[in-house]
Amino acid sequence: MAIAGVVVGGTSVGGGYGGVSRTVIGVLIISILQGGMIHLHVPDFWQQVATGTLIVVAVSLDYAQRRAREKVRRAANVEEKAA
Repeated sequence: MAIAGVVVGGTSVGGGYGGVSRTVIGVLIISILQGGMIHLHVPDFWQQVATGTLIVVAVSLDYAQRRAREKVRRAANVEEKAA
């Protein structure tokens, strides 16, 4: 649960920076999700599936952002070398 909160909070899985406030927000998101599912009597299996899906989405977004940043850096390096 702790690592899931960090990942959902936006800390990069591949290294980089994060923050305590972002981690707290990630933990709150997971806690609210799980609390709501408990309140709705969702079976444990589906609670785990939902939490896992949330983690996969967070990691996928991190990966997409990292690729976009790298693409911008490469384009800037090409323009710099051309000038």
